[in-house]
Amino acid sequence: MMMKTSEKSPRRFIPIREFRDVHKPAPESETQRNVTLDCGWGRLVFANTFSDSREMVQSICQERRGKRDIALYIHDPQVALSLAPQELFLDPSHTLRLWLSKYEESAISYRGYTVRPIQNRRDIQQANRIYKAHNMVQIPVGFAMKHKDAAHLVFRVVEDNRSGKILAMVQGVDHKQAFNDPEEGSSLWSLAVDPHAEHPGIGEALVRNVAEHFKQNGRRFMDLSVIHDNDQAMALYEKLGFEVARLFFIKKKNPINEKLFIGSLPESNLNPYARIIINEARRRGIGVSILDEKAGYFSLTFGGRTIICRESLSELTSAIAMTLCANKAVTRRFLQRQGLPTPEQMEAGGAKPNRAFLKQHTDIVVKPADGEQGTGITIKPKNSKELDAAVEKAQQVSDRVLLEEFVEGIDLRIIVINFEVVAAAVRHPAQIIGDGRSTAKQLTIKQSRRRSTATGGEARIPLDAETEQCIHDAGYTFDSVPESGVVIPVRKTANLHTGGTIVDVTADLNPKLGEAAVQAAKAIHIPIVGFDFIVPTVNGDKFKIIEANERPGLANHEPQPTAERFIDLLFPQTHIDTHGHGQITQPPIS
Repeated sequence: MMMKTSEKSPRRFIPIREFRDVHKPAPESETQRNVTLDCGWGRLVFANTFSDSREMVQSICQERRGKRDIALYIHDPQVALSLAPQELFLDPSHTLRLWLSKYEESAISYRGYTVRPIQNRRDIQQANRIYKAHNMVQIPVGFAMKHKDAAHLVFRVVEDNRSGKILAMVQGVDHKQAFNDPEEGSSLWSLAVDPHAEHPGIGEALVRNVAEHFKQNGRRFMDLSVIHDNDQAMALYEKLGFEVARLFFIKKKNPINEKLFIGSLPESNLNPYARIIINEARRRGIGVSILDEKAGYFSLTFGGRTIICRESLSELTSAIAMTLCANKAVTRRFLQRQGLPTPEQMEAGGAKPNRAFLKQHTDIVVKPADGEQGTGITIKPKNSKELDAAVEKAQQVSDRVLLEEFVEGIDLRIIVINFEVVAAAVRHPAQIIGDGRSTAKQLTIKQSRRRSTATGGEARIPLDAETEQCIHDAGYTFDSVPESGVVIPVRKTANLHTGGTIVDVTADLNPKLGEAAVQAAKAIHIPIVGFDFIVPTVNGDKFKIIEANERPGLANHEPQPTAERFIDLLFPQTHIDTHGHGQITQPPIS
Protein backbone atom coordinates (compact mmCIF):
# COMPACT_ATOMS: atom_id res chain seq x y z
CA MET A 1 0.00 0.00 0.00
CA MET A 2 1.33 3.43 -0.90
CA MET A 3 2.14 5.56 2.13
CA LYS A 4 0.81 9.04 2.55
CA THR A 5 3.32 11.84 2.23
CA SER A 6 3.21 12.54 5.93
CA GLU A 7 4.09 8.92 6.68
CA LYS A 8 7.19 8.74 4.52
CA SER A 9 10.57 8.47 6.12
CA PRO A 10 12.55 11.70 5.77
CA ARG A 11 14.93 11.55 2.83
CA ARG A 12 18.61 12.11 3.36
CA PHE A 13 19.70 15.23 1.50
CA ILE A 14 23.36 15.72 0.71
CA PRO A 15 24.55 18.75 2.72
CA ILE A 16 25.10 21.92 0.72
CA ARG A 17 28.74 22.07 1.85
CA GLU A 18 29.44 18.91 -0.15
CA PHE A 19 28.37 20.80 -3.26
CA ARG A 20 29.82 24.18 -2.39
CA ASP A 21 32.29 24.12 -5.26
CA VAL A 22 30.96 21.20 -7.24
CA HIS A 23 29.42 21.88 -10.65
CA LYS A 24 30.46 25.50 -10.80
CA PRO A 25 32.21 26.36 -14.07
CA ALA A 26 35.68 24.85 -13.94
CA PRO A 27 38.82 26.52 -15.27
CA GLU A 28 39.40 25.90 -18.97
CA SER A 29 42.70 24.16 -18.20
CA GLU A 30 40.92 21.45 -16.21
CA THR A 31 38.05 20.55 -18.49
CA GLN A 32 36.58 21.10 -21.91
CA ARG A 33 34.42 24.15 -22.37
CA ASN A 34 30.74 24.39 -23.39
CA VAL A 35 30.23 20.60 -23.44
CA THR A 36 27.18 19.05 -25.10
CA LEU A 37 27.07 15.28 -25.43
CA ASP A 38 24.85 13.42 -27.91
CA CYS A 39 23.29 10.37 -26.23
CA GLY A 40 21.08 9.30 -29.11
CA TRP A 41 17.79 10.24 -27.43
CA GLY A 42 19.01 13.82 -27.08
CA ARG A 43 21.94 15.84 -25.75
CA LEU A 44 23.28 16.36 -22.27
CA VAL A 45 24.24 20.01 -21.90
CA PHE A 46 26.73 20.20 -19.03
CA ALA A 47 25.99 23.65 -17.64
CA ASN A 48 28.98 23.46 -15.30
CA THR A 49 31.26 23.72 -18.35
CA PHE A 50 29.66 26.98 -19.50
CA SER A 51 31.00 30.26 -18.14
CA ASP A 52 28.17 32.25 -19.73
CA SER A 53 24.54 31.38 -18.90
CA ARG A 54 23.38 32.90 -22.18
CA GLU A 55 25.52 30.48 -24.18
CA MET A 56 24.18 27.57 -22.16
CA VAL A 57 20.57 28.68 -22.69
CA GLN A 58 21.20 29.16 -26.39
CA SER A 59 22.57 25.63 -26.58
CA ILE A 60 19.57 23.97 -24.85
CA CYS A 61 17.20 25.97 -27.06
CA GLN A 62 18.80 24.36 -30.13
CA GLU A 63 17.19 21.02 -29.33
CA ARG A 64 16.43 18.98 -32.46
CA ARG A 65 12.91 17.90 -33.33
CA GLY A 66 11.91 14.63 -31.69
CA LYS A 67 14.79 14.70 -29.20
CA ARG A 68 14.91 15.38 -25.47
CA ASP A 69 17.86 17.54 -24.42
CA ILE A 70 18.71 18.07 -20.76
CA ALA A 71 20.80 20.85 -19.24
CA LEU A 72 22.21 19.51 -15.99
CA TYR A 73 24.22 20.88 -13.06
CA ILE A 74 22.61 24.30 -13.39
CA HIS A 75 24.28 26.61 -10.87
CA ASP A 76 21.66 29.39 -11.03
CA PRO A 77 18.45 27.93 -12.52
CA GLN A 78 16.48 31.10 -11.87
CA VAL A 79 18.89 33.06 -14.07
CA ALA A 80 18.74 30.54 -16.90
CA LEU A 81 14.94 30.43 -16.85
CA SER A 82 14.72 34.21 -16.91
CA LEU A 83 16.67 34.25 -20.20
CA ALA A 84 14.09 32.10 -22.03
CA PRO A 85 10.95 31.77 -19.87
CA GLN A 86 8.70 30.79 -22.79
CA GLU A 87 10.99 28.05 -24.05
CA LEU A 88 12.48 26.43 -20.93
CA PHE A 89 11.18 24.88 -17.73
CA LEU A 90 12.66 23.49 -14.53
CA ASP A 91 12.39 19.70 -14.58
CA PRO A 92 10.27 18.55 -11.58
CA SER A 93 12.61 15.67 -10.81
CA HIS A 94 14.92 14.79 -7.98
CA THR A 95 18.62 14.41 -8.70
CA LEU A 96 19.95 11.40 -6.81
CA ARG A 97 23.61 10.73 -6.18
CA LEU A 98 25.38 7.49 -5.30
CA TRP A 99 28.86 7.96 -3.80
CA LEU A 100 30.67 5.00 -5.31
CA SER A 101 33.24 4.83 -2.51
CA LYS A 102 30.37 3.96 -0.15
CA TYR A 103 28.56 1.64 -2.55
CA GLU A 104 28.42 -2.03 -1.50
CA GLU A 105 27.95 -4.76 -4.07
CA SER A 106 24.98 -7.06 -3.54
CA ALA A 107 25.50 -10.67 -2.50
CA ILE A 108 22.23 -11.62 -4.20
CA SER A 109 22.58 -13.39 -7.53
CA TYR A 110 20.02 -12.68 -10.23
CA ARG A 111 18.81 -15.80 -12.00
CA GLY A 112 16.74 -16.21 -15.10
CA TYR A 113 18.30 -13.26 -16.90
CA THR A 114 21.68 -11.80 -17.78
CA VAL A 115 22.91 -8.20 -17.69
CA ARG A 116 25.33 -7.56 -20.54
CA PRO A 117 26.60 -4.89 -22.98
CA ILE A 118 24.70 -4.40 -26.24
CA GLN A 119 25.99 -6.60 -29.04
CA ASN A 120 23.96 -6.09 -32.19
CA ARG A 121 21.17 -4.20 -33.91
CA ARG A 122 18.57 -6.61 -32.58
CA ASP A 123 19.40 -5.59 -29.01
CA ILE A 124 18.67 -1.94 -29.78
CA GLN A 125 15.58 -2.68 -31.82
CA GLN A 126 14.06 -4.68 -28.96
CA ALA A 127 15.11 -2.03 -26.43
CA ASN A 128 13.47 0.66 -28.56
CA ARG A 129 10.20 -1.26 -28.41
CA ILE A 130 10.41 -0.98 -24.63
CA TYR A 131 11.18 2.73 -24.85
CA LYS A 132 8.22 3.24 -27.17
CA ALA A 133 5.94 1.39 -24.75
CA HIS A 134 6.98 3.90 -22.08
CA ASN A 135 6.59 6.88 -24.46
CA MET A 136 10.33 7.52 -24.23
CA VAL A 137 12.55 8.79 -27.03
CA GLN A 138 14.17 5.90 -28.89
CA ILE A 139 17.89 5.60 -29.57
CA PRO A 140 18.77 5.34 -33.29
CA VAL A 141 20.15 1.89 -34.04
CA GLY A 142 23.03 3.34 -36.07
CA PHE A 143 24.02 5.65 -33.22
CA ALA A 144 24.05 2.81 -30.70
CA MET A 145 26.10 0.56 -32.97
CA LYS A 146 28.62 3.33 -33.61
CA HIS A 147 29.06 3.98 -29.86
CA LYS A 148 28.56 0.51 -28.38
CA ASP A 149 32.28 0.25 -27.54
CA ALA A 150 32.81 3.94 -26.74
CA ALA A 151 34.56 4.77 -23.47
CA HIS A 152 32.20 7.63 -22.58
CA LEU A 153 28.88 5.80 -23.20
CA VAL A 154 27.87 2.59 -21.48
CA PHE A 155 24.94 0.56 -22.84
CA ARG A 156 23.57 -2.35 -20.84
CA VAL A 157 20.63 -4.65 -21.57
CA VAL A 158 18.90 -7.44 -19.67
CA GLU A 159 18.38 -10.64 -21.67
CA ASP A 160 15.96 -13.40 -20.65
CA ASN A 161 17.96 -16.62 -20.41
CA ARG A 162 15.12 -18.78 -21.74
CA SER A 163 13.71 -16.74 -24.62
CA GLY A 164 16.66 -14.51 -25.49
CA LYS A 165 14.27 -11.54 -25.36
CA ILE A 166 15.56 -8.15 -24.26
CA LEU A 167 13.73 -7.16 -21.08
CA ALA A 168 15.35 -3.81 -20.21
CA MET A 169 18.00 -1.28 -21.17
CA VAL A 170 19.94 1.54 -19.55
CA GLN A 171 22.61 4.01 -20.61
CA GLY A 172 25.49 5.31 -18.53
CA VAL A 173 27.69 8.34 -19.20
CA ASP A 174 31.31 8.57 -18.03
CA HIS A 175 31.89 12.29 -17.43
CA LYS A 176 35.65 11.86 -17.13
CA GLN A 177 35.87 10.20 -20.54
CA ALA A 178 33.33 12.59 -22.06
CA PHE A 179 34.94 15.91 -21.15
CA ASN A 180 37.73 15.31 -18.63
CA ASP A 181 35.42 16.08 -15.73
CA PRO A 182 37.56 17.26 -12.79
CA GLU A 183 34.95 15.85 -10.38
CA GLU A 184 35.35 12.39 -11.98
CA GLY A 185 31.62 11.78 -12.03
CA SER A 186 29.21 9.67 -14.04
CA SER A 187 25.48 9.47 -14.59
CA LEU A 188 22.76 6.99 -15.52
CA TRP A 189 19.98 7.60 -18.08
CA SER A 190 17.06 6.04 -19.96
CA LEU A 191 16.40 3.09 -17.67
CA ALA A 192 13.36 1.22 -18.98
CA VAL A 193 12.03 -2.25 -18.17
CA ASP A 194 9.58 -4.18 -20.34
CA PRO A 195 6.15 -3.57 -18.75
CA HIS A 196 5.41 -7.29 -19.11
CA ALA A 197 8.68 -8.58 -17.64
CA GLU A 198 8.04 -11.13 -14.90
CA HIS A 199 11.49 -11.50 -13.38
CA PRO A 200 12.00 -9.62 -10.10
CA GLY A 201 14.82 -7.13 -9.57
CA ILE A 202 15.58 -6.25 -13.21
CA GLY A 203 15.85 -2.50 -12.63
CA GLU A 204 18.01 -2.97 -9.56
CA ALA A 205 20.32 -5.35 -11.42
CA LEU A 206 20.86 -2.80 -14.21
CA VAL A 207 21.59 0.07 -11.83
CA ARG A 208 24.05 -2.06 -9.85
CA ASN A 209 25.81 -3.25 -12.99
CA VAL A 210 26.44 0.28 -14.25
CA ALA A 211 27.42 1.55 -10.78
CA GLU A 212 29.96 -1.26 -10.41
CA HIS A 213 31.35 -0.51 -13.87
CA PHE A 214 31.94 3.14 -12.97
CA LYS A 215 33.37 2.26 -9.56
CA GLN A 216 35.87 -0.12 -11.15
CA ASN A 217 36.89 2.69 -13.50
CA GLY A 218 37.63 5.05 -10.62
CA ARG A 219 34.60 7.33 -10.78
CA ARG A 220 33.61 9.11 -7.57
CA PHE A 221 29.83 9.19 -7.96
CA MET A 222 26.91 8.30 -10.22
CA ASP A 223 23.96 10.66 -10.61
CA LEU A 224 20.48 10.02 -11.97
CA SER A 225 17.17 11.82 -12.27
CA VAL A 226 13.78 10.50 -11.13
CA ILE A 227 10.42 12.27 -11.37
CA HIS A 228 9.38 13.61 -7.99
CA ASP A 229 6.23 11.48 -7.57
CA ASN A 230 7.76 8.12 -8.55
CA ASP A 231 7.78 6.71 -5.03
CA GLN A 232 8.54 3.16 -6.14
CA ALA A 233 11.72 4.22 -7.96
CA MET A 234 12.73 6.50 -5.08
CA ALA A 235 12.41 3.61 -2.65
CA LEU A 236 14.64 1.41 -4.84
CA TYR A 237 17.34 4.05 -5.25
CA GLU A 238 17.37 4.91 -1.56
CA LYS A 239 17.77 1.20 -0.77
CA LEU A 240 20.84 1.17 -3.01
CA GLY A 241 22.34 4.13 -1.14
CA PHE A 242 21.42 7.07 -3.36
CA GLU A 243 20.94 10.43 -1.67
CA VAL A 244 18.88 13.39 -2.85
CA ALA A 245 21.16 16.12 -4.17
CA ARG A 246 20.21 19.78 -4.46
CA LEU A 247 20.94 19.93 -8.16
CA PHE A 248 18.68 21.07 -10.97
CA PHE A 249 17.92 20.19 -14.58
CA ILE A 250 16.42 22.44 -17.24
CA LYS A 251 14.64 21.23 -20.36
CA LYS A 252 13.12 22.78 -23.44
CA LYS A 253 9.33 22.79 -23.67
CA ASN A 254 8.22 20.30 -26.32
CA PRO A 255 5.45 17.72 -26.84
CA ILE A 256 7.56 14.98 -25.23
CA ASN A 257 7.94 16.98 -22.02
CA GLU A 258 4.51 18.60 -22.06
CA LYS A 259 3.06 16.75 -19.08
CA LEU A 260 5.95 18.01 -16.92
CA PHE A 261 5.27 21.72 -17.37
CA ILE A 262 1.55 22.18 -18.13
CA GLY A 263 0.31 21.01 -14.73
CA SER A 264 -2.27 18.37 -13.92
CA LEU A 265 -4.96 17.86 -16.56
CA PRO A 266 -8.50 16.56 -15.89
CA GLU A 267 -7.73 13.38 -17.83
CA SER A 268 -4.75 12.57 -15.64
CA ASN A 269 -7.03 10.46 -13.42
CA LEU A 270 -8.53 8.48 -16.29
CA ASN A 271 -7.37 4.91 -16.87
CA PRO A 272 -4.63 4.16 -19.45
CA TYR A 273 -7.19 3.01 -22.05
CA ALA A 274 -8.79 6.46 -22.15
CA ARG A 275 -5.56 8.41 -21.73
CA ILE A 276 -3.84 6.86 -24.75
CA ILE A 277 -6.70 8.07 -26.97
CA ILE A 278 -6.85 11.52 -25.39
CA ASN A 279 -3.10 12.00 -25.73
CA GLU A 280 -3.27 11.17 -29.44
CA ALA A 281 -6.23 13.51 -29.90
CA ARG A 282 -4.44 16.39 -28.19
CA ARG A 283 -1.37 15.75 -30.33
CA ARG A 284 -3.51 16.45 -33.40
CA GLY A 285 -5.16 19.55 -31.98
CA ILE A 286 -8.49 17.82 -31.27
CA GLY A 287 -10.42 19.30 -28.35
CA VAL A 288 -11.02 17.06 -25.32
CA SER A 289 -13.72 17.35 -22.66
CA ILE A 290 -14.02 14.93 -19.74
CA LEU A 291 -17.64 13.91 -19.24
CA ASP A 292 -17.30 11.29 -16.52
CA GLU A 293 -13.82 10.65 -15.20
CA LYS A 294 -14.65 7.56 -13.15
CA ALA A 295 -16.43 5.73 -15.98
CA GLY A 296 -13.98 6.89 -18.67
CA TYR A 297 -16.38 8.99 -20.76
CA PHE A 298 -14.99 11.91 -22.76
CA SER A 299 -15.82 13.87 -25.91
CA LEU A 300 -13.56 14.77 -28.82
CA THR A 301 -14.26 17.85 -30.95
CA PHE A 302 -12.71 18.92 -34.24
CA GLY A 303 -14.02 21.17 -37.00
CA GLY A 304 -17.51 21.45 -35.54
CA ARG A 305 -17.89 17.68 -35.08
CA THR A 306 -18.09 16.13 -31.60
CA ILE A 307 -17.90 12.40 -30.83
CA ILE A 308 -18.48 10.90 -27.38
CA CYS A 309 -16.30 7.95 -26.37
CA ARG A 310 -15.95 5.56 -23.50
CA GLU A 311 -12.35 4.46 -23.85
CA SER A 312 -12.23 2.80 -27.32
CA LEU A 313 -16.02 2.58 -27.58
CA SER A 314 -17.48 5.44 -29.62
CA GLU A 315 -20.73 6.58 -31.19
CA LEU A 316 -19.56 4.86 -34.38
CA THR A 317 -20.25 1.48 -32.76
CA SER A 318 -23.99 0.86 -33.06
CA ALA A 319 -26.15 -0.41 -30.23
CA ILE A 320 -26.80 -3.55 -32.28
CA ALA A 321 -23.07 -4.28 -32.69
CA MET A 322 -22.52 -3.64 -29.00
CA THR A 323 -25.24 -6.08 -27.94
CA LEU A 324 -23.90 -8.67 -30.38
CA CYS A 325 -20.52 -8.55 -28.64
CA ALA A 326 -22.06 -8.49 -25.17
CA ASN A 327 -24.04 -11.67 -25.76
CA LYS A 328 -21.45 -14.37 -26.37
CA ALA A 329 -23.98 -16.93 -27.59
CA VAL A 330 -25.33 -14.56 -30.25
CA THR A 331 -21.77 -13.61 -31.27
CA ARG A 332 -21.01 -17.28 -31.83
CA ARG A 333 -24.08 -17.78 -34.04
CA PHE A 334 -23.26 -14.74 -36.19
CA LEU A 335 -19.71 -15.97 -36.70
CA GLN A 336 -20.79 -19.53 -37.47
CA ARG A 337 -23.06 -18.26 -40.25
CA GLN A 338 -19.94 -16.84 -41.90
CA GLY A 339 -18.21 -20.21 -41.66
CA LEU A 340 -15.86 -19.01 -38.92
CA PRO A 341 -14.94 -21.79 -36.45
CA THR A 342 -15.97 -21.37 -32.80
CA PRO A 343 -15.96 -23.75 -29.81
CA GLU A 344 -18.96 -25.99 -29.05
CA GLN A 345 -21.26 -24.26 -26.61
CA MET A 346 -24.54 -24.64 -24.71
CA GLU A 347 -26.49 -22.56 -22.25
CA ALA A 348 -26.31 -23.94 -18.72
CA GLY A 349 -29.53 -25.59 -17.63
CA GLY A 350 -30.23 -28.24 -15.06
CA ALA A 351 -27.57 -30.31 -13.35
CA LYS A 352 -28.09 -33.33 -15.65
CA PRO A 353 -27.49 -31.62 -19.05
CA ASN A 354 -24.64 -29.58 -17.55
CA ARG A 355 -22.89 -32.72 -16.40
CA ALA A 356 -23.52 -34.42 -19.73
CA PHE A 357 -21.75 -31.54 -21.50
CA LEU A 358 -18.81 -31.83 -19.08
CA LYS A 359 -18.63 -35.58 -19.68
CA GLN A 360 -18.74 -35.10 -23.45
CA HIS A 361 -15.88 -32.56 -23.60
CA THR A 362 -13.96 -33.34 -20.38
CA ASP A 363 -12.39 -29.86 -20.33
CA ILE A 364 -14.82 -26.93 -20.49
CA VAL A 365 -15.11 -23.24 -19.66
CA VAL A 366 -18.00 -21.86 -17.60
CA LYS A 367 -18.69 -18.16 -18.17
CA PRO A 368 -21.46 -15.58 -17.94
CA ALA A 369 -23.25 -14.88 -21.22
CA ASP A 370 -22.90 -11.14 -20.57
CA GLY A 371 -19.60 -10.26 -18.97
CA GLU A 372 -16.23 -8.64 -19.48
CA GLN A 373 -12.70 -8.48 -18.09
CA GLY A 374 -12.77 -12.17 -17.19
CA THR A 375 -15.24 -11.84 -14.32
CA GLY A 376 -17.17 -14.94 -13.37
CA ILE A 377 -15.19 -17.33 -15.57
CA THR A 378 -14.06 -20.78 -14.43
CA ILE A 379 -11.61 -22.89 -16.43
CA LYS A 380 -11.72 -26.70 -16.42
CA PRO A 381 -13.97 -27.66 -13.49
CA LYS A 382 -12.88 -31.19 -12.60
CA ASN A 383 -16.14 -32.74 -11.39
CA SER A 384 -19.83 -32.18 -10.83
CA LYS A 385 -19.29 -30.32 -7.57
CA GLU A 386 -16.85 -27.88 -9.15
CA LEU A 387 -19.16 -27.50 -12.17
CA ASP A 388 -22.09 -26.52 -9.97
CA ALA A 389 -19.92 -24.02 -8.10
CA ALA A 390 -18.69 -22.56 -11.41
CA VAL A 391 -22.24 -22.07 -12.68
CA GLU A 392 -23.21 -20.37 -9.42
CA LYS A 393 -20.15 -18.09 -9.71
CA ALA A 394 -21.06 -17.08 -13.27
CA GLN A 395 -24.68 -16.43 -12.27
CA GLN A 396 -23.44 -13.68 -9.97
CA VAL A 397 -22.42 -11.78 -13.13
CA SER A 398 -25.19 -12.78 -15.55
CA ASP A 399 -28.52 -14.58 -15.30
CA ARG A 400 -27.55 -16.63 -18.33
CA VAL A 401 -24.49 -18.89 -18.11
CA LEU A 402 -22.66 -20.62 -20.95
CA LEU A 403 -20.79 -23.92 -20.97
CA GLU A 404 -18.14 -23.96 -23.67
CA GLU A 405 -15.68 -26.49 -25.00
CA PHE A 406 -12.17 -25.69 -23.73
CA VAL A 407 -9.82 -25.24 -26.69
CA GLU A 408 -6.15 -25.89 -26.06
CA GLY A 409 -3.71 -23.44 -27.60
CA ILE A 410 -2.33 -19.91 -27.56
CA ASP A 411 -4.52 -17.02 -26.43
CA LEU A 412 -4.37 -14.47 -29.26
CA ARG A 413 -6.01 -11.02 -29.30
CA ILE A 414 -6.44 -9.33 -32.70
CA ILE A 415 -7.46 -5.67 -32.89
CA VAL A 416 -9.47 -4.61 -35.96
CA ILE A 417 -10.11 -0.91 -36.58
CA ASN A 418 -12.07 0.29 -39.61
CA PHE A 419 -11.96 -3.30 -40.90
CA GLU A 420 -8.17 -3.48 -40.93
CA VAL A 421 -5.92 -5.45 -38.58
CA VAL A 422 -3.93 -2.98 -36.49
CA ALA A 423 -2.40 -5.17 -33.79
CA ALA A 424 -2.09 -8.76 -32.65
CA ALA A 425 -0.76 -9.99 -29.34
CA VAL A 426 -0.38 -13.24 -27.45
CA ARG A 427 -1.72 -13.11 -23.92
CA HIS A 428 -0.26 -15.15 -21.07
CA PRO A 429 -1.84 -15.88 -17.68
CA ALA A 430 -0.12 -14.31 -14.69
CA GLN A 431 2.78 -16.30 -13.31
CA ILE A 432 5.52 -15.92 -10.74
CA ILE A 433 9.18 -16.92 -10.86
CA GLY A 434 10.84 -18.26 -7.73
CA ASP A 435 13.94 -16.57 -6.32
CA GLY A 436 14.77 -19.08 -3.59
CA ARG A 437 14.08 -16.50 -0.87
CA SER A 438 10.47 -15.32 -1.09
CA THR A 439 7.26 -17.24 -0.44
CA ALA A 440 4.78 -17.83 -3.24
CA LYS A 441 2.46 -15.30 -1.63
CA GLN A 442 5.22 -12.67 -1.44
CA LEU A 443 6.19 -13.31 -5.07
CA THR A 444 2.55 -12.94 -6.13
CA ILE A 445 2.23 -9.63 -4.28
CA LYS A 446 5.44 -8.34 -5.87
CA GLN A 447 4.39 -9.43 -9.37
CA SER A 448 0.96 -7.86 -8.84
CA ARG A 449 2.64 -4.61 -7.84
CA ARG A 450 4.80 -4.68 -10.98
CA ARG A 451 1.79 -5.35 -13.22
CA SER A 452 -0.17 -2.58 -11.52
CA THR A 453 2.66 -0.09 -12.05
CA ALA A 454 3.07 -1.12 -15.69
CA THR A 455 -0.66 -0.70 -16.45
CA GLY A 456 -1.50 2.41 -14.47
CA GLY A 457 -3.26 0.39 -11.77
CA GLU A 458 -5.41 -1.63 -14.17
CA ALA A 459 -3.81 -5.06 -13.68
CA ARG A 460 -3.57 -6.81 -10.32
CA ILE A 461 -3.31 -10.47 -9.31
CA PRO A 462 -6.04 -11.24 -6.77
CA LEU A 463 -5.01 -13.22 -3.71
CA ASP A 464 -8.15 -15.32 -4.01
CA ALA A 465 -9.12 -18.98 -4.13
CA GLU A 466 -8.22 -19.33 -7.83
CA THR A 467 -4.70 -18.00 -7.28
CA GLU A 468 -4.24 -20.27 -4.29
CA GLN A 469 -5.55 -23.26 -6.26
CA CYS A 470 -3.18 -22.58 -9.18
CA ILE A 471 -0.22 -22.48 -6.79
CA HIS A 472 -1.48 -25.68 -5.15
CA ASP A 473 -1.79 -27.40 -8.55
CA ALA A 474 1.89 -26.61 -9.14
CA GLY A 475 2.79 -28.38 -5.89
CA TYR A 476 3.19 -25.36 -3.63
CA THR A 477 1.27 -23.34 -1.06
CA PHE A 478 1.15 -19.60 -0.37
CA ASP A 479 3.80 -20.16 2.32
CA SER A 480 6.14 -22.28 0.18
CA VAL A 481 9.48 -20.83 -0.98
CA PRO A 482 9.84 -21.85 -4.65
CA GLU A 483 13.32 -22.65 -5.88
CA SER A 484 15.09 -19.99 -7.93
CA GLY A 485 13.94 -19.99 -11.54
CA VAL A 486 10.83 -22.10 -10.98
CA VAL A 487 7.87 -20.74 -12.95
CA ILE A 488 4.45 -21.09 -11.29
CA PRO A 489 1.18 -20.09 -13.02
CA VAL A 490 -1.05 -18.19 -10.60
CA ARG A 491 -4.11 -17.66 -12.85
CA LYS A 492 -5.85 -19.89 -15.37
CA THR A 493 -7.04 -17.13 -17.69
CA ALA A 494 -4.88 -14.63 -19.56
CA ASN A 495 -7.07 -11.66 -18.65
CA LEU A 496 -4.97 -8.52 -18.25
CA HIS A 497 -7.06 -7.23 -15.35
CA THR A 498 -5.97 -10.22 -13.26
CA GLY A 499 -2.29 -9.72 -13.99
CA GLY A 500 -1.90 -11.34 -17.40
CA THR A 501 0.86 -10.20 -19.73
CA ILE A 502 0.76 -9.47 -23.43
CA VAL A 503 3.40 -9.87 -26.15
CA ASP A 504 3.09 -8.15 -29.52
CA VAL A 505 3.09 -10.60 -32.46
CA THR A 506 1.67 -8.36 -35.19
CA ALA A 507 4.66 -8.93 -37.48
CA ASP A 508 4.35 -12.73 -37.12
CA LEU A 509 0.59 -13.01 -37.65
CA ASN A 510 -0.51 -15.36 -40.42
CA PRO A 511 -2.52 -13.34 -43.01
CA LYS A 512 -5.29 -15.97 -42.82
CA LEU A 513 -5.88 -15.10 -39.15
CA GLY A 514 -6.02 -11.40 -39.99
CA GLU A 515 -8.50 -12.07 -42.79
CA ALA A 516 -10.69 -14.08 -40.41
CA ALA A 517 -10.69 -11.22 -37.89
CA VAL A 518 -11.73 -8.71 -40.57
CA GLN A 519 -14.44 -11.08 -41.80
CA ALA A 520 -15.72 -11.45 -38.23
CA ALA A 521 -15.78 -7.66 -37.73
CA LYS A 522 -17.85 -7.27 -40.87
CA ALA A 523 -20.17 -10.07 -39.76
CA ILE A 524 -21.15 -8.17 -36.62
CA HIS A 525 -20.90 -4.74 -38.29
CA ILE A 526 -18.50 -3.24 -35.77
CA PRO A 527 -15.81 -0.63 -36.66
CA ILE A 528 -13.46 -1.34 -33.75
CA VAL A 529 -13.22 -4.66 -31.98
CA GLY A 530 -10.84 -7.04 -30.26
CA PHE A 531 -11.26 -10.72 -31.10
CA ASP A 532 -10.00 -13.49 -28.84
CA PHE A 533 -8.63 -16.38 -30.89
CA ILE A 534 -7.23 -19.70 -29.71
CA VAL A 535 -4.52 -20.89 -32.11
CA PRO A 536 -1.86 -23.62 -32.17
CA THR A 537 0.63 -21.01 -33.47
CA VAL A 538 0.34 -17.38 -34.58
CA ASN A 539 2.00 -18.05 -37.94
CA GLY A 540 -0.33 -20.95 -38.77
CA ASP A 541 -3.86 -20.82 -40.22
CA LYS A 542 -5.75 -22.97 -37.69
CA PHE A 543 -7.95 -21.14 -35.19
CA LYS A 544 -11.18 -20.84 -33.25
CA ILE A 545 -12.74 -17.51 -32.28
CA ILE A 546 -13.74 -17.40 -28.63
CA GLU A 547 -15.39 -13.99 -28.30
CA ALA A 548 -15.53 -10.37 -29.45
CA ASN A 549 -14.81 -7.31 -27.30
CA GLU A 550 -16.46 -4.05 -28.32
CA ARG A 551 -14.21 -1.97 -26.03
CA PRO A 552 -10.68 -3.40 -26.39
CA GLY A 553 -7.87 -1.83 -24.38
CA LEU A 554 -5.75 -0.01 -26.95
CA ALA A 555 -3.01 0.79 -24.41
CA ASN A 556 -2.24 -2.93 -24.15
CA HIS A 557 -0.94 -3.07 -27.71
CA GLU A 558 1.84 -0.51 -27.82
CA PRO A 559 4.01 -0.03 -29.80
CA GLN A 560 1.38 -0.72 -32.49
CA PRO A 561 -0.47 2.47 -33.56
CA THR A 562 -3.85 1.53 -32.09
CA ALA A 563 -4.71 5.01 -30.77
CA GLU A 564 -3.56 6.61 -34.03
CA ARG A 565 -5.81 4.36 -36.12
CA PHE A 566 -8.72 4.92 -33.71
CA ILE A 567 -8.46 8.69 -34.13
CA ASP A 568 -8.11 8.19 -37.90
CA LEU A 569 -11.46 6.38 -37.78
CA LEU A 570 -13.16 9.15 -35.82
CA PHE A 571 -11.54 12.12 -37.58
CA PRO A 572 -10.01 10.94 -40.89
CA GLN A 573 -9.16 14.53 -41.86
CA THR A 574 -6.54 14.61 -39.07
CA HIS A 575 -4.67 11.54 -40.36
CA ILE A 576 -0.90 11.67 -39.85
CA ASP A 577 1.34 9.50 -42.03
CA THR A 578 3.23 6.53 -40.66
CA HIS A 579 6.34 8.62 -40.05
CA GLY A 580 4.45 11.03 -37.83
CA HIS A 581 5.20 14.05 -40.03
CA GLY A 582 2.03 14.26 -42.11
CA GLN A 583 -0.07 17.39 -42.07
CA ILE A 584 -3.39 17.74 -40.33
CA THR A 585 -5.97 18.96 -42.82
CA GLN A 586 -8.75 21.25 -41.67
CA PRO A 587 -12.20 20.12 -42.82
CA PRO A 588 -13.80 22.12 -45.62
CA ILE A 589 -15.98 25.02 -44.60
CA SER A 590 -19.60 24.15 -45.29
